[in-house]
Amino acid sequence: MEYKQLVENIRAKRSFLCVGLDSDINKIPPSLVKFNDPLFEFNRLIIDATAPYAIAFKPNIAFYESLGAEGWRSLELSVSYIRKKHPGIFIIADAKRGDIGNSSKKSAETFFKKLDFDAVTVAPYMGVDSILPFLDYKGKWVILLALTSNEGAENFQLLRTGKSERLFETVLRTSSKWAGKENLMFVVGATRANMLVIVREHVPDHFLLVPGVGAQGGSLEDVFKYGNNRSCGLIVNLSRTIIYADSTERFDEVAGQKAREIQQQMEKLLKKEFLQ
Repeated sequence: MEYKQLVENIRAKRSFLCVGLDSDINKIPPSLVKFNDPLFEFNRLIIDATAPYAIAFKPNIAFYESLGAEGWRSLELSVSYIRKKHPGIFIIADAKRGDIGNSSKKSAETFFKKLDFDAVTVAPYMGVDSILPFLDYKGKWVILLALTSNEGAENFQLLRTGKSERLFETVLRTSSKWAGKENLMFVVGATRANMLVIVREHVPDHFLLVPGVGAQGGSLEDVFKYGNNRSCGLIVNLSRTIIYADSTERFDEVAGQKAREIQQQMEKLLKKEFLQ
């Protein structure tokens, strides 16, 4: 998917919502156990209920690979279902890969050729040669970890690498030379929304994938205030807040209602600067 199409989707849906498919087999409603593939059935219903309000879906790969071959099958079916039933929605593999050489090359093949994701999250710690294999795919995106929302981010990401620059700033400044806004995004956690001003000083035009709103306590209003740009430039992910909003047989209906509520909040924010 091209940058222009992503922006057009935001305008069309008046939303920059990404629904995280952190689908835990131990948390899905008991009513789904009767299906041959309960995890896929859960995803299918969540996808259909939330697709009108979302511009992206983001399966967290750990929840699928922990189940072995069955989990990978559920993941593949889920991606294929989105492609067929809801074409045009951006699909992110939250995989946090980032090995070097042939390992990265094979990871890129897995998520871009075999599974047909639009983007994959990648860790920058091993440097440029761990990123380049993912950038070889036209129309595909790397989403590089920059400033995450977890407490442990302070162990490395906020360390000073010079008198005025912290490590996450070095990541932004250096990696933005490897690719442009058309195929490189960055992960920035919503719980550090005040730092989005600093992030935008380094990457004013790139899209940012922002987790941490909702269950983790991040503010949607603050994220938009400090992080939006002329193209909106934000994809805000919510997972548990939406997909586990209800545990009864109405779980998909409630998830859809929750996604709509968030989309309406986003529309109000977008109207101020983006939908004029």
